[in-house]
Amino acid sequence: MKNSQFKLIDPLKYKDRILELLLQLNPDKEVNILEPLLVEMCQLSNYTCFGLFEGEELIGVSTGWTTVRIYCGKQIELDNVIIDSHYQSKGYGKYFMEEIKHWSLANGYKSIGLNTYVQNSRSHKFYFNEGFKILGFHFEKRMA
Repeated sequence: MKNSQFKLIDPLKYKDRILELLLQLNPDKEVNILEPLLVEMCQLSNYTCFGLFEGEELIGVSTGWTTVRIYCGKQIELDNVIIDSHYQSKGYGKYFMEEIKHWSLANGYKSIGLNTYVQNSRSHKFYFNEGFKILGFHFEKRMA
């Protein structure tokens, strides 16, 4: 991880690579569904995109949503957190989360929140090891 670098990125500049990573996280989706959602997300004022690079290659990405919650104050809610499958289990995820934590503290956030798919047990173990706790259930009702 000598050449690893964390930085805020413009996701549209890296759109093709981000879509490749999103397909790893969401194999049941298609690019023609993911691409317009990514473009729409980028237009929202509370959106941030974090990138993890190994040399010049984007190997990890996470969306960050700024929210203010009664129970915890200003929070960065991570979404679509993915490290390329070729780089997983090599310490990159730990490094990425540590850098996100440092950035969050420097920018006045009080907590980091996230959702992870129920079936993604590898991510559960990872987040527990990173000090995350389950606070509740995420409910959703589809409107269309």
